[in-house]
Amino acid sequence: MDDFRQKGGKKAAMVAITANCILTILNIAVGIISGSYALVSEGAHTLSDVATSVIAYIGFYIGQKPADEEHPIGHGRAEAISGLVIVIFLVLIAWEIIQGSVEKISNPSLITVPSTLAAVMAVVGIIVNLRVSEYIIDLGKQIKSPAIVADGKHQKTDIFSSIAILVGVVVSNMGYPILDPIIALIIGGLILKTAYEITKENIDNIMGRVPSEEFIQKIKKVAEEAPEAENAHNIKVDYLGAYATVALHIELDGSMTLDESHEIVHKVQNNIMNEIPEVKYVMVHACPIGSDYDHDQKIDK
Repeated sequence: MDDFRQKGGKKAAMVAITANCILTILNIAVGIISGSYALVSEGAHTLSDVATSVIAYIGFYIGQKPADEEHPIGHGRAEAISGLVIVIFLVLIAWEIIQGSVEKISNPSLITVPSTLAAVMAVVGIIVNLRVSEYIIDLGKQIKSPAIVADGKHQKTDIFSSIAILVGVVVSNMGYPILDPIIALIIGGLILKTAYEITKENIDNIMGRVPSEEFIQKIKKVAEEAPEAENAHNIKVDYLGAYATVALHIELDGSMTLDESHEIVHKVQNNIMNEIPEVKYVMVHACPIGSDYDHDQKIDK
C-alpha cells in the first residue's frame, strides 16, 4: 500500500506540474498577443498551480515518513499542513488578480478588446484542466491523500475560469470590452472560494473531525469478529493525513484472566489494522460484559 501511495503521489505531481507549466506559458503568451487581461490572469493562476503541486508533493512525501521517537504516530499531518500552505498561495494570487481587475474597471481606457485567439486558448484550457483535475482528484482519493486531493480541487477551478474567459471574449467582441476585467475579477473570487474550501477540509483533518458513520460501523464490525469480543463501543478516530488512529472499548467476559483478555485485545487491534489499511494505530480498552460505566467519568486520585 505504501509503495502504491508513493508511486501514485509522484505520478499526480508530475502530471500536474507538466500540464500547468505548458498552460502557464500558453495562457500568458496568448493573453498578451490577444489583449486579454483575463487570460493573463489565468496564466498567473496556472503558475500558482505549479507551486502548489510542488508543495502538495512535498507534504505527501513527508507524510510517508515512518514513525520515529519524536513522531511516534508518524508524519501524516504534514499532508494537511501542506494543504494549508497551498491556501496562502491561492490568496496571494487572488489578491493580485482582483487588484488588477479593479484598476482596469476603474480606468476603462486600459481595457483592450481580446481577439478570438483568446477564445481558442480558453477552450484548450477547459479540456486540459478537466482531464488533469479529474485524474489528480481520483488518484488522490485512491491513495487517500488530502494534499493531492486539495491540489486537484485547486486545478479544477481553472475550468470555471476558462469558461468565464470564453464567455468574456465573445461578449467583449459584441461591444462590451469591460467584461474582460470583470471576468478576471470573477476568477479571483473563484480562487478565494477554493482557498476557503481547502482551508476548511484540512483544518477539519487536523482538528479531528467526526468520521462518517459508515467508517465507525466498519471498525465496530471488524472488532467484534475477534473471538469473545462483544459490543465494540465508544469508538474514536483521529486522522493523520491519509491515515488514522483508533481508540475503542470492547466488552469481554468478566471472569477472564488478565492474560486471556490481553490476548483478545491484541487480536482486535491486529484485525482492525489488517482489514482497514488506513488505520495505523489502535488502542483497545476491555470492559466486563454488562458493566454500567460512564466513559467520560473522571477518576479522582
